[in-house]
Amino acid sequence: MSEWFNGSCHCGTVKFKVFTALSPAGRCNCSLCRRKGALMSPAFPAEQLEIVSGKDDLTLYQFNTRVAKHYFCRHCGIYPFHQTRSNPTHWRVNLGCLDGVDVYGLESAVYDGASMSVVDNA
Repeated sequence: MSEWFNGSCHCGTVKFKVFTALSPAGRCNCSLCRRKGALMSPAFPAEQLEIVSGKDDLTLYQFNTRVAKHYFCRHCGIYPFHQTRSNPTHWRVNLGCLDGVDVYGLESAVYDGASMSVVDNA
């Protein structure tokens, strides 16, 4: 069941609202996601994410096919959300950035992002 959540990066510069479900939560096994270790929400349409403040403080990172867009706060380095590669009209949010969500109490699956790579070790 989807609901509205408030979220932010660690330093609070980037604040957002998102309408999402918490499950099925997931992790991805691609080279970037393995390293950042975030627990992600299910995919949702772009219009369900509203950046409240700090849009100019986000840094974009793209790799491999450069379709997915991973955003990080340029001050604290936290990844709050990304635009997906499998469907660029959809986004996922880092559930650890949502107010009042205990990510350690959520069940999660692993998405096989590594098999989508077109370069070695991505």
